[in-house]
Amino acid sequence: MLDIRQLHYFVAVAEEEHVGRAAERLHISQSPLSRQIAQLEEKLGLALFERSQQRIRLTADGRTFLAETRAFLTHANRLESLARRMGRGDEGGLCIGYLENAVHSGVLPAALRVLRAARPAVHIALYNYHSAEQLEGLRQRSLDIALVCEPPAGDDPELDCLQVLSDPMLLAVPEGHALAGARQVAPADLDGQKWISIVNRANALKHDDFIAACAKAGFTPEITMEAAEPQAALGLVAAGLGMAMIQQSLRYQAPRGVVLHELPWFGYRTPLWIAWHRVNLRPLVENFRLTLLETSGAQEQPGKAA
Repeated sequence: MLDIRQLHYFVAVAEEEHVGRAAERLHISQSPLSRQIAQLEEKLGLALFERSQQRIRLTADGRTFLAETRAFLTHANRLESLARRMGRGDEGGLCIGYLENAVHSGVLPAALRVLRAARPAVHIALYNYHSAEQLEGLRQRSLDIALVCEPPAGDDPELDCLQVLSDPMLLAVPEGHALAGARQVAPADLDGQKWISIVNRANALKHDDFIAACAKAGFTPEITMEAAEPQAALGLVAAGLGMAMIQQSLRYQAPRGVVLHELPWFGYRTPLWIAWHRVNLRPLVENFRLTLLETSGAQEQPGKAA
C-alpha cells in the first residue's frame, strides 16, 4: 500500500529537483527525506530519479509516475473535501418516505425548499409508501426519514417519532346540493345523506376511527360509494354522487362543482408524524429532521403529539 506522505515527498523533490530545497519546503530534515524517497523507490521496484552531485532529476518512469501521483493526490484532496462536506451535512443523499398528505399539507415541500436552498448538492429520493412500509424501511435503513399517519409504538427500541400535523376535516358537497349554500352545517343535517367514503385498504383501522367519530358527533354516514383516495372522492362529489369528508390540507385540490364547509364541532383529525431511526443519524439526516420540525412548527418532544 502506498504511503500518501511519501507521495507528497516525492512530488516536492521532483518539483524542486533538489533534496535540500524540498526538505526546506516540507519543513523536515534532508536526511529523513532522502530515506523516504529511497523507501518509496524500493517499494515500487522503480528508479524515480537520476542522481548526481549537482542535482536530482526524474527518470522517464519517474515523469510518468509524477503525472499519475499528482492526479491521485488531487483526487484524494477532493475525496477528503467531499467527506468533510458530507460530515457537515452539505452533500450526500436523503431517502424520504411520505404519504400524499405530507405533500398536500405543505409539510414536506416546505422542508425540502429550505434544504434545497441551504444544500443544493444533496440528492433527494422520495418514496410514496404506506406507513407500515415506511417504518420497515427505517428499520432496514433503506429510508432516512418517514412521514406517516401511523407512528411506531412508544416503546419501540429502534424508532422515534414526532407528530407534525393534526389536519381538521372539511365537508365536501356537490355544488347543487341543498347544503351547498348553508352558512353552517350541523350534525343533524348530515343524517340520511348519501356519502362517499374514503377507504384505504392498508389503513382500515383509520376508517373505523372515522365512523366512530361521526357517531360521537351525532350522525351516522349512509355510505353508498367508496373511493381509495381523496382526489377520487372529490371527483365523485363534483359529479353529484354524494358528499365526503376530506382533510383541510386538500381544500385547494377540490375541483369545480365542489363546495367545502368547515365543521368546527367535528373532532376527527388526520395526523401526520415524522419517524426516524434512533441510532447513527447522519448529520444530513439530523439536519433535515430538524428542518421538518422547524418548518412545520412542531416542538422537539419525541414520541408525543405536537
